[in-house]
Amino acid sequence: MFQGILYIVSAPSGTGKSSLIQALLKTLTLYSIKVSISYTTRSIRPGEVHGQHYYFIKKYQFKKMIDKDDFLEYAKVFKHYYGTSCRKVHQVLSKGFDILLDIDWQGAKQIRDKISNTKSIFILPPSKTELNKRLRSRGQDSENVIKFRMEQAIEEMNHYKEYDYLIINDDFNVALNDLKTIIYAEYLNMSRQKMRYKSLINNLLTID
Repeated sequence: MFQGILYIVSAPSGTGKSSLIQALLKTLTLYSIKVSISYTTRSIRPGEVHGQHYYFIKKYQFKKMIDKDDFLEYAKVFKHYYGTSCRKVHQVLSKGFDILLDIDWQGAKQIRDKISNTKSIFILPPSKTELNKRLRSRGQDSENVIKFRMEQAIEEMNHYKEYDYLIINDDFNVALNDLKTIIYAEYLNMSRQKMRYKSLINNLLTID
């Protein structure tokens, strides 16, 4: 069985990344693709489910996992830790499933240094004005937090050129189609298709 592809998807907070990923999964029912669930030390938000959106753990538990080298990558973002389980990712990839990993540029860099079979996608907002509007529309953060998130977003957007693909999320449906197109193209990659249809190809090329 061939190894799955690890897709890294990064974007500043408020760009619509999570919504795009969820919409993508609903339309790719025929593809063997899963979303990696990260560990985090931040508090659970309304509507979130432990084990579905994140594994919500205490800071001391997270640090124990760091000490045991359990993470493929981890980073501290907005005063909270986020990390990806090394064991769980390799288990899924080894079974031929692709994985979507929703992480920031710091985590993406760590993973690219460890796993060669990765494809990375960066999502940008259409403007700073629109990004600010989306952050405010959540109604979750104070003015100081929004200002801080905008500053962090600009810093993060400076790393877009480190990625393989770039999507501008101006129109949601267009951005979703762009994301699906990337997955389709990688699924039809020659090396993967040769492995997937090895028996068929050998039969077609055999002279009776």
